[in-house]
Amino acid sequence: MSHQEIHDRDRPARASHGWLQALVAVLAGVVALLVTAALGLWAAGAAELPGGAFPSVVAAVVVMAVGGSVELSGDAGLIAETSAGLTVLPLSVTLAGAVVIAEGFLRPLRHRAVASARELAGWAARLAVLWAIALIALAAFARHSFAVSLGEGTVSDIGDLLDSAPQVGFRANIPVTVVLGLVWLAGLLLLAVLVSRKTPLPGRLLRFQESVRPAAFAMVVLLLAYVVLGIVVGLVVAATRGHTAETFAVILLGLPNLAWIAFTVGLGATWDGKVEGPFGLPVPQILDEVLRTPGGSTVNLSSLTERDSRAWWLLVVAAVLLLAAAFVMAVRSPARVRPWQHAVHMAVALVLTVLTVCLVARLTAHYGLSLLGIGDIDGGLGGEVFLRPRLWSALGLAALWGLVTGFLGSVPALRVHRRGEVGTTDVG
Repeated sequence: MSHQEIHDRDRPARASHGWLQALVAVLAGVVALLVTAALGLWAAGAAELPGGAFPSVVAAVVVMAVGGSVELSGDAGLIAETSAGLTVLPLSVTLAGAVVIAEGFLRPLRHRAVASARELAGWAARLAVLWAIALIALAAFARHSFAVSLGEGTVSDIGDLLDSAPQVGFRANIPVTVVLGLVWLAGLLLLAVLVSRKTPLPGRLLRFQESVRPAAFAMVVLLLAYVVLGIVVGLVVAATRGHTAETFAVILLGLPNLAWIAFTVGLGATWDGKVEGPFGLPVPQILDEVLRTPGGSTVNLSSLTERDSRAWWLLVVAAVLLLAAAFVMAVRSPARVRPWQHAVHMAVALVLTVLTVCLVARLTAHYGLSLLGIGDIDGGLGGEVFLRPRLWSALGLAALWGLVTGFLGSVPALRVHRRGEVGTTDVG
């Protein structure tokens, strides 16, 4: 083959990740985010929000899904005050957009023997520029205000008399959203490169792929397995117990939040939580009961099994899926990697995975109204919801589980032929 033929063969590969392809990848990701958020909010009944708020709410959910900042604000007149705050990631929306964007990023790089660091950086930079523009557009559209009804009776009369009808609204913080959204994109692209075996790495990073890539792939498979299992459970619940719309709202907005919290609980982790006031969480009844314990509560295997003994299945599922993930990691690793090394790799990967889950699955929400200096004037207009992990104990348990399952899961893989490996008997 001549030099010109080689040059012509490589030219499409270089041209295949230019600005047009970056635009297609970003637009496809934005569409996936918007469609998932819109369907989930529609199933939750948000299409009936007053004042044509539905598109703005969809945009706000997408902004939150990619790590952006949406601020809540209140206005109740001269002598009344409102306060509100919300911190949550709708991880179903996040996952839908992440899968599409990662696929668009990886597609031009597959089936390539090598790729320089400059080439990867340039391709990622094109995506980042277009992604920043998309974030600005979404954040600019994510704003709206709602009037809050005071109900009937004396409180309503006072509010009308003093022109203190409360309003609560939301608006995206554009600069913060752009910065955090770009950090989200950088993390996504890095993870995509680590997981994909067919994506070339720069020469200086090749030494890390044998230990990092199999473990990263196994953790992604583990988390996706929990999501798939959650979808199956949700569909069964919708088919047998009704509440179809509510169930699909959970699936399309926050299923990974629940599934990955269940994963950490199965490992033995504890979450502190509370549901107070008019707030309701789209969670299984057993979890809602635990969270509504007066004075706050702890969510772990013990507290869940006190209300339903079937919660112990979370431990069984965690053990089985971790062993399967460890086996997958070992099979994708070179044959020369020893079981104790698999155990270390699994422990490190699982600690990082649990840390990520603890950071992205936590939830905080509060709303309060005071009139004439009296807070929560009727006991029904204010409330608080939070769910946060006990981080250090969760990470310690993850390390222990990783060491044990990494070792045990790698033993059956010793008899499995590795792709691209040559046995010692063939070397002579």
